[in-house]
Amino acid sequence: MISLIIPVYNEEKYIEKCINSIIDINFPALNMEALFIDGMSTDKSRDIILEYANKYPFIKLIDNHKRVTPAALNIGIENSMGKYIVIISAHSILPEDAIINFLKFHEELQCDAVGGNCITKVLHENPKSCSIIKVLSNKFGVGNSSFRTKKAYKPILVDTVPFGCYRKDVFYRIGLFDERLIRNQDIEFSRRIINSGGEIYLIPNTEFIYYARENYKDLAKNNLKNGLWNILTVHYTNTFKSLSLRHFIPFIFILSLIVPSILSLIMFKFIYPSLLSFLAYNLLIFAVSLKLNDNTTKFVYLVWAFYTLHFSYGFGSLIGIFKVMALKFKYKK
Repeated sequence: MISLIIPVYNEEKYIEKCINSIIDINFPALNMEALFIDGMSTDKSRDIILEYANKYPFIKLIDNHKRVTPAALNIGIENSMGKYIVIISAHSILPEDAIINFLKFHEELQCDAVGGNCITKVLHENPKSCSIIKVLSNKFGVGNSSFRTKKAYKPILVDTVPFGCYRKDVFYRIGLFDERLIRNQDIEFSRRIINSGGEIYLIPNTEFIYYARENYKDLAKNNLKNGLWNILTVHYTNTFKSLSLRHFIPFIFILSLIVPSILSLIMFKFIYPSLLSFLAYNLLIFAVSLKLNDNTTKFVYLVWAFYTLHFSYGFGSLIGIFKVMALKFKYKK
């Protein structure tokens, strides 16, 4: 038995595609369950899931009254019957052979978790949304995130995977997802696996489609929260080791602009490091955008997507610093 766990909250635009991809999986339905853990959606998500559940007994809807992702994952694990647990995003589409490949490589590698590549797409393709896709699939956009930027032709040892397939006994050994972490709970869990001596592999021939944000406003909102939760993750886990260096690069860049600018109020020459940092950044994104630009994108949209991604992420981390300071002040009182 294998258990698929899908956290859901107001996903009516994406959920049918996700469910249909699960139904089309090349794996016996009798040996599979799909648990949709819903955070009390206010759109049509619940109705859509229930409609499918009435047709397919392996599809189940479970309530998540805590309404946060890590709680949804833990509820799913606690209610699952499978020997293996697969975490899936409601924004994603599974490849037909995903389960077969997961089980095959688990058997071959005897590891704790495996996962496939993430192919970023959007529901509505236009030059702006296609530019965002290109940026979210580029190393300069998302760092050395192997599952986004590197196609696996053989099993690759990595620090985390999206849509991971875990042996269920891993959760008994190192615990469930940290419910304090509204974001990054999967990355922090992967770090615990590695710290316990476990291994995580990115495997070949398993490519999930993930539907990303397709406008600058949603891209900024999402990455502002990502940056914020990088700092809060460090605060709650009390270690930088929960994350990788790539998660802090945008924050370091923002500091390279802000700190010299503030110091320049005392001595003007401090403005030069800030200007140099900004100039170097612009030269890089212009060069990368020129390389990425094709008949599906526009140069200016690519540049703006890089700006939106990096600045929202970096400022999110800056907000996180102030939030941690406020929390510590509150604790002291």
